[in-house]
Amino acid sequence: MSDEKKPANAGGEIKKIIIPVAGLGTRFLPLSRAISKDFFPLVDKPVIQYIIEEAKKSGIKEIVFVTSPGQKTIFNYFKKSPELEATLVKRKKDKILKEMKEFEEIFEGISFSHVVQKKPLGDGHAILQAAKVINNEAVAVSFGDDVVDADEPAILQLINIFKTCNAPVVALKQLPAEKVPAYGVVAVEKIANHLYKIKKIVEKPDPSQIPSNLVIVGKYVLTLEVFDYLKKAKPSAKGEIILAEVFDKMLSDGKVIYGCELKGEWLECGDKLKWLKSFFYLALNDPRFKEELKQYLKTIK
Repeated sequence: MSDEKKPANAGGEIKKIIIPVAGLGTRFLPLSRAISKDFFPLVDKPVIQYIIEEAKKSGIKEIVFVTSPGQKTIFNYFKKSPELEATLVKRKKDKILKEMKEFEEIFEGISFSHVVQKKPLGDGHAILQAAKVINNEAVAVSFGDDVVDADEPAILQLINIFKTCNAPVVALKQLPAEKVPAYGVVAVEKIANHLYKIKKIVEKPDPSQIPSNLVIVGKYVLTLEVFDYLKKAKPSAKGEIILAEVFDKMLSDGKVIYGCELKGEWLECGDKLKWLKSFFYLALNDPRFKEELKQYLKTIK
């Protein structure tokens, strides 16, 4: 890469994250007709809040949403509401006021912006819409289907690898062999504990041709070079630009892409059953609710 095309933050801090939220949520119909899947609750807060809290704990300062046309719910959620606050004060709801203040403090120090994906033309296409606002920098990306419950935030795990390698980093998780064919899977060369060099990406492989038990989680650090490839990418047969296919093209050109096997519990929210399992996991580990919930579950026949 020439000097003028080097990311401004090469080998340094990642301060921006792209969060695509423009998906149709077809696996959650008919509920997703009324509410975006990013706002489905996990215990008492929506999926998107977990993603943003993880980003802030990872040192992110700017969040760029990729939205569909007319999508406003996400901005209303993070906007202060003086009218609501005044009502709570009038009704002397001190406990709720305190909770709302704590909620607002979560997002202090973070700026929000958005770009629009006019049509759902693939995950790579969604990310590409943010190219004009990344300002020649490497950025993090997190899709709303994947929450990771970990002591060290998942995005920070990826950033720490980027600091040493200055190359794209893909989040990975090991799964039992019988589950692997439903995911994007990587062939790898192990470099160190939790660190791999990716050799090939295979989308939903035949069970007899699984290259490893490592599958892709929807979290990345992307360099400027990835955006160069996204701009040149040819749409698939379905007319979509797919990030995994762009990565594969980069690998075939001899580019280096690293994989980080995440530490922590991967909580998927991509379909109804996975979302329900993630809900139960978090609820049964929440100190406010877990004991009573466990007792209640024993009464269900």
